[in-house]
Amino acid sequence: MRVITSATLLLCRSLSDGTLGRRSCTLQSTRARCYCDRSHSSGERRNPGPLVLYKRMVKDGKLQHDIFQEKVAMEFEDLLLRLEHYEKEMEEYHKKLANWENVRENERRRLMLEEAELRQKDGEWTRPNYRESWFLERWMLRRRRGNPEPGVGRMVSYLNRERKIDSLAGERPVLPQAPKGIYLYGNVGSGKTMLMDMFYSATEGIVKHRRRFHFHEAMLEIHEHMHNAWKNKIIDRSLHSRFFNWIHNLPFDLKVKEWLIGEERYKQETREKHILHAVADKFLVDRQSAKSGATILCFDEIQTVDVFAIVALSGILRSLLSSGTILVATSNRAPEDLNQDGMQKEIFQKLVSKLDECCQKISVGSEIDYRRLMPSENSNQVRYFWPLNSDNCREFDKIWKEVISQSGVKPTFNAISVMFGRVLMVPESCSGIARFNFNYLCGRATGAADYIAIARNYHTVFISDIPVMSMRIRDKARRFITLIDELYNHHCCLFCLADASIEDLFEGTDEGTLFDLESFQFETETEGVKLRRDVLTAGSVGLGPTSTGIASLMSGQEEMFAFRRAVSRLIEMQKPLYIEGVHLLHPMYQQHGHL
Repeated sequence: MRVITSATLLLCRSLSDGTLGRRSCTLQSTRARCYCDRSHSSGERRNPGPLVLYKRMVKDGKLQHDIFQEKVAMEFEDLLLRLEHYEKEMEEYHKKLANWENVRENERRRLMLEEAELRQKDGEWTRPNYRESWFLERWMLRRRRGNPEPGVGRMVSYLNRERKIDSLAGERPVLPQAPKGIYLYGNVGSGKTMLMDMFYSATEGIVKHRRRFHFHEAMLEIHEHMHNAWKNKIIDRSLHSRFFNWIHNLPFDLKVKEWLIGEERYKQETREKHILHAVADKFLVDRQSAKSGATILCFDEIQTVDVFAIVALSGILRSLLSSGTILVATSNRAPEDLNQDGMQKEIFQKLVSKLDECCQKISVGSEIDYRRLMPSENSNQVRYFWPLNSDNCREFDKIWKEVISQSGVKPTFNAISVMFGRVLMVPESCSGIARFNFNYLCGRATGAADYIAIARNYHTVFISDIPVMSMRIRDKARRFITLIDELYNHHCCLFCLADASIEDLFEGTDEGTLFDLESFQFETETEGVKLRRDVLTAGSVGLGPTSTGIASLMSGQEEMFAFRRAVSRLIEMQKPLYIEGVHLLHPMYQQHGHL
C-alpha cells in the first residue's frame, strides 16, 4: 500500500545512516511525506520517533521551531510508546476472539442440526394432518394477536437460538482498552500532516495493520467497498452460495434442508443489515487474511462536505473505533465545527461523541504557513510559467520537449484505468510523463477518481492554459483544487502554464469571487462518468441542506481553506526539496524500488 507523506522519508533515512548533516538543502518547514509498505517485518530497523525526528530537524535547521508542533510531537511520541504493548494485547485478543467465534459457530450448527433431526424424525412437513393443523394454528394466532408482522416467528426463533448459543459458548472476549488517538486541527500549512506522517512512519514494524488515507481517496474506496458488499450480498442469496454448501450433503428431506437454508439466510440478512460495518471490516484489514494485532488509521483532511460523507464517515469510523482501531486525523476544523450546515445532525453528533471518547483533540495553533518559508535556492528550472503569452508558451513547450527527450520515448495517445471499471484517455504521455490542458482535465465530467489515476500513473504532469478562477468557471475551479490535492498527495512533479501567478490564481475576476471549492463531486458506478448534480445550481440534493444552508456553507471560511491550501501546495511543489522527493516518493518509483 502506498502511503503518502515530502521530506520525512529522506530525513528518516538520513538519521539512520548518519548523513542528515551532509544534506545540501536546508529546510525551514516541510510536509513530512513517506511511502510505507506494510510488508516490512518487525525485525527490520525502525524509523526514529516523531519527537526525536522533530528535535533533530530543528537542531539542524531543517525546521523552524514551533511550540505547537513540538507539543504535538510529544503527544505522538507518547502514543508510540503505548503501541507496542497494545499490539501484543490485540494479538492475544484476536486469538481468543477467533476461538470464541469458532466455538460459537460450531454450537449454532449443532443446535440447528438437532432441531433439523427432530423435524425430520417427526415428519413435520409430511404428516397427513400437517396442512390442516398449520391453518388452524395460523387462524388461532391471528385471533389472539391480530395480523403479526411477517418474519416475526423466525426472528424470535433466531434470537432464542442466539441466546442459547451465548450461554454455551461463554462470554465474548473483552476488548483491550485502546490508547487514545489524536485529532489535529488548525490552519493551512501549520504542519498537521507533517506531524501525522512522522508518527505514521515511526509505526512501521510496530503495528501490522495500518493505512493512511487522504479524504478523496478514502471516500472513493468506501464507495467501492459498499458497491462490492451489495454485489456480494446478491450473490450470497443464491442457493449455491458458499454459506449454504454445508447443508446440501446433509441426510435430510428437501423440506428440512429448505428450513435450514431459510434459517441460514435469515442469519446472513440480519448481519448484513448494517452495510457500513461490513465496509469498515474491509477498510483496514482484509478479512480473508488472518487478522491479529492492533490497527491504525491515519486520515488526512477529514471533511463533511455532504450527506454521504457524514453518514459514511460516521458509520465506518464509529465501527472501527468501537473495535479498537486507533485513529489519527487532521482537519482544518475541530470535530464539533465540521458540520457547519447542520446536515444529518443526529448522525453527525454520534460521530463527534465517538471522536471525543477515543481521540485527543489538539489545535496546531500556528498562523504561519510554513510551506511558504521553504527555501527556493538551488532551483535551476522554472516549473510555473505565467502569464499566458507567446514567450511563456514557447518556454513551456521547450521544457516539455526536454523532459520527453530525456525519457527516450515518443509520447502517444494512451488510456489508463480508473475506479469503477472506467478508463481515462490521456492525449500525450510516455514513460510516466503526461501532458494535458486545463479544460481537458477540469472542464469535463471528471473527478477525484480520475485525478487519483493520473497521479498514480504519471510522476510528471504538464498542465497548460490554466485560467484565473472565477464564478463563471466555479465547477472547473473545484475540480482543479481536487486535482492539485491528488498530484500533491502522490508527490508528482508538476509543470504549469497559467494566466496568473500562484498567489493571484484564486483571487477571482470582475465577475466575482468563488464559492466553496472544498466539496468535491463524488461519482458512482451507476452514474458512470457523470458527476453529482451541482449543488450550487440545484439548490439542494436529496437529504442535503436547503438552498439557504448551501449558501452559508459555501460563502464563509470553507472556500478560504480550499484556496489557501491549493496556493500553499502549489508553492511547495515548486521548491527544490519537493522536487528531490519525487524520485523517492512517487508510487511509480516506490514500485520499482520494491522489485
